[in-house]
Amino acid sequence: MPVFKNLPAAPVAAKKPVSDTRHGITRTDDYAWFRDENWQAMFKDPSILQPEIRAHLEAENAYMTAAMADTEALQKTLFAEMRGRIKEDDSSVPMKDGPFAYGTAYVTGGEQPRYFREPREGGERTILLDGDKEAAGKDYFRLSGIDHSTDHSLGIWGYDDRGSEYFTLKVRDLATGEDRSDELANTGGDGVWAPDAKSFFYTALDENHRPSKIFHHILGERQENDRLVYEEKDAGFFMSVGGSLIDDFIYIDIHDHETSEYRLLSTKDLLANPVVVAPRQTGLEYSMTEGGDVFYILTNADGAKDFKIMQTPVTAPGRENWTEVVPHRPGTLILNHMAFARHLVWLERHEGLPRIVVRERESGEEHAIAFAEEAYSLGLSGAAEYDTDVIRFSYSSMTTPSQLFDYDMATRERTLLKTQEVPSGHTIDDYVTRRVFAPAPDGESVPVTLLYRKDTPLDGSAPCLLYGYGAYGITIPASFNTNCLSLVDRGFVYAIAHIRGGKDKGFAWYENGKMDRKTNTFKDFIAAADYLNQEKFTSYAKIVAEGGSAGGMLMGAVANMAPEKFGGIIAAVPFVDVLNTMLDDTLPLTPPEWPEWGNPIESRDFYQLMASYSPYDNVEAKPYPAILALSGLTDPRVTYWEPTKWVARLREKTTGSEPILLKTNMGAGHGGASGRFQRLEEIAFEYAFAIKVAGKM
Repeated sequence: MPVFKNLPAAPVAAKKPVSDTRHGITRTDDYAWFRDENWQAMFKDPSILQPEIRAHLEAENAYMTAAMADTEALQKTLFAEMRGRIKEDDSSVPMKDGPFAYGTAYVTGGEQPRYFREPREGGERTILLDGDKEAAGKDYFRLSGIDHSTDHSLGIWGYDDRGSEYFTLKVRDLATGEDRSDELANTGGDGVWAPDAKSFFYTALDENHRPSKIFHHILGERQENDRLVYEEKDAGFFMSVGGSLIDDFIYIDIHDHETSEYRLLSTKDLLANPVVVAPRQTGLEYSMTEGGDVFYILTNADGAKDFKIMQTPVTAPGRENWTEVVPHRPGTLILNHMAFARHLVWLERHEGLPRIVVRERESGEEHAIAFAEEAYSLGLSGAAEYDTDVIRFSYSSMTTPSQLFDYDMATRERTLLKTQEVPSGHTIDDYVTRRVFAPAPDGESVPVTLLYRKDTPLDGSAPCLLYGYGAYGITIPASFNTNCLSLVDRGFVYAIAHIRGGKDKGFAWYENGKMDRKTNTFKDFIAAADYLNQEKFTSYAKIVAEGGSAGGMLMGAVANMAPEKFGGIIAAVPFVDVLNTMLDDTLPLTPPEWPEWGNPIESRDFYQLMASYSPYDNVEAKPYPAILALSGLTDPRVTYWEPTKWVARLREKTTGSEPILLKTNMGAGHGGASGRFQRLEEIAFEYAFAIKVAGKM
């Protein structure tokens, strides 16, 4: 029985055919007009959006509101539940650095964080930056954080008040709380102090929203006078700037999805040109961390697919001087590394589970920090100081609230600093978390993490929210999530499909879900749905699939491939117009994304491959399930016109009666609403859609 009733007429998008011929193949796009020709300027000033486009987006929002009107009370209930699980006046455990310890805190009712510091061993807190105060009067506001100078006198802080991810940087006197005259526009949000606190380095974004230049800013100077330190000419590479814990080098990190290059600037000569460590070589990845007289380098060099750690002298860091410290072990993926005065530390994943390994630098003795649950998540935050034996890490599972530990690497003593509070209560024994494996069509086993209440019937009657991502090597952790309890407590099975395209089972798991093997990602997700249906955790009609960004591409692909296996689909900021986007090299992310998806401009084979799975290009006349697409008007990553075009074509083609809904946040970008409670309202809306589709209202 349909759950959406008495709907008004859905918006019908005008057709304005535009043809494009590549590699001798002509395609026609009826909805290309949704791409505002002046999109770069519109991201900075949304008021200039073309009136016809704005009118259509507002009509879509009105239709969506009507379709979801009967869930308004449910949304409020869900929001209250999720908010009730948050300690509103929560505070981080401050991290020690020199004479102070730095942290973040919220106040009851506050949307934005407050950054504070206190004396190293405790005492009165000083608020360095009040996010709520800075956000006052703004529809959207996102902080990029605050970075204090080596002498703790000044801080660089950044904000985005459009959702377009163009950050403005300011400099604050930490003693008085007053901002200095320095104000830098169109930055990436990051700034790194020189040791003397008289200048800093930052990344600037160009007109196409690419981090193309690193500048050196002298305090008190105008931005137009800043010295250009390095310009990246290749639009296919991302770039960022960072600094070492011991303030000896500025790191310029240049990379795409398969190739790395580092350039170093010694803080002893800030006017020198950056020095290349190992010139970029397609397929060679590496990252660096300080080690006093050496650098430690995490790399896939010499066929180390799951990565190894090497070291090289600071005085001669070139690849010819790299020597092995931690060898490559196939099947054990090293995720990141950091070094301190007496220890080398890294986070690795073995057989799908993370562990932290500590190595004493002098003796080479190693030991691991691991846990016994069937599925869990670890986070390694390290330390803010180099000369320390104490690092910090976090642990949680789908049933266990997050725990924060200090760990003494010398004595191996763990100190529990904090356990996540759930003010409304949480009884671990009421829930079950499991790791199961779904057989994929090619014989691979796809891990699926499950969370459900002990009293949930596993007879096929339970609804299920099945989440997936599957791109860029990103692993979705089996961590504690208070929000999903609102579904689980209503009888849902909450499932995460750890599909190919992530690194859940090692680097090869990523390789086999990208480029010409991208369709494995989609087949894995459908295999997870098949397994959950077969094993009666749920049934096809009760599965609501969810994914965002590249996971939104996944949603669009499975909607085309197997619409009958899903009762509903939630696609957040979905990358669904894959072929058109990858053919448009003016868009911010297109050139850097070619190593992930392929370059259809140069390659006919990749053109045809993308055309075969691109969700927008493969919408057909078939009964689609209820679909909710969410987008942000100023999103520079997945532009608003992608989901807009997709919804228009879906609504035109579907032979079913289920609604196709589009919700565009007219005041936000890729990450949605910026405030912590505003974000909960968005999640409550998505969950209300899932509950309605599953017939659980």
